[in-house]
Amino acid sequence: MNHIHTQFSSFRLQFAAILVSFFLISPAFASSSDPEAEGGGSSDFIMHHVKDSYDWHITDWNGHAISIPLPVILNTDQGWVTFMSSAFHHDDDGTYVAEKGGQRFVKYHEKVYYASDAANQQGQFLSYNESGNLLNTKPFSLSITKNVAMLFITMAVILWIFLSAAAHCKKHPNKAPKGAAAVVEPIILYVRDEIVKPNIGPRYKTYLPYLLTLFFFIWIGNLLGLLPGAANLTGNITVTASLALLTFLYTNLSGNKHYWKHIFATPGVPKPILLVIVPVEIIGVFTKPISLLVRLFVAITAGHIVILSFIGLAFIFSSASVGIVSTIMVIFINLIELLVATIQAYVFTLFSSMYIGQAVAEHHDHH
Repeated sequence: MNHIHTQFSSFRLQFAAILVSFFLISPAFASSSDPEAEGGGSSDFIMHHVKDSYDWHITDWNGHAISIPLPVILNTDQGWVTFMSSAFHHDDDGTYVAEKGGQRFVKYHEKVYYASDAANQQGQFLSYNESGNLLNTKPFSLSITKNVAMLFITMAVILWIFLSAAAHCKKHPNKAPKGAAAVVEPIILYVRDEIVKPNIGPRYKTYLPYLLTLFFFIWIGNLLGLLPGAANLTGNITVTASLALLTFLYTNLSGNKHYWKHIFATPGVPKPILLVIVPVEIIGVFTKPISLLVRLFVAITAGHIVILSFIGLAFIFSSASVGIVSTIMVIFINLIELLVATIQAYVFTLFSSMYIGQAVAEHHDHH
């Protein structure tokens, strides 16, 4: 009964989150559903919510955006300039302009550029060449964007969970775990015994902290991304590429002589065939992390796009029946996304373990 009650409570929380998300997102979608409206219609609305941004957009109310401003940190030609994203004001040509530190910046497609001096004479801030390419240059940015803020939130949640679990285990070493410790302990044991240890072997303890961090970062980031108004952290290709790069470095910096010999002089292969095998093996070194980053990026981003697309159908067709069907589909897909969030964390950690295991495995010659 307790297990059933827990499942039912989880379903009620998920259902409430979906309804809140629906009502938060509907005013913004309704204001953007007109193809002639500024912003390009429903497709631009969906991409706006999937991509990174310089402020944390919550919803639209009476034609006005309700957003949380975030710090904009720029290294310009005249030194560092810092201001809040709320300093950008809407200009007549559809861009957002801010004046700070004696300089003028323009935000266009969620990227910050120097305002063009030549264009300013005509009252515009973007300049193009004859081919239609943007000529404005960009300052170096260390801004706290929406995804960076979500990264900090994910890190804070992970630290809170594991510091709480560690404090409980330290205080009650001989008692059954409770609270956060009771939740994370079986997951840690599963990752250790079913993923890391079988694939890496005797040296698994060296890589266990990284792989556990990798699993929980992706898993919790995926789950937080399903909350109403959350950022698409693990659906950002920069984040997934960074995780894949870490696995790439761990794998190749840990590679032993057998690993590199298999790549550059595959045993048992005739020398003429090595001319074909060696390039393929070298390409494989780089395609493995690329497959990791693409798989996670596509799976998470596709889920967000599908959910937003179904929500948008109700406003595109302006039909109550379509709205009911769309809501049912959104609930169903959100429940699937809970499973996908866990599967993607499992798969990324599993393949990372396999790649590291192949690099550190000891080979013995048998006569």
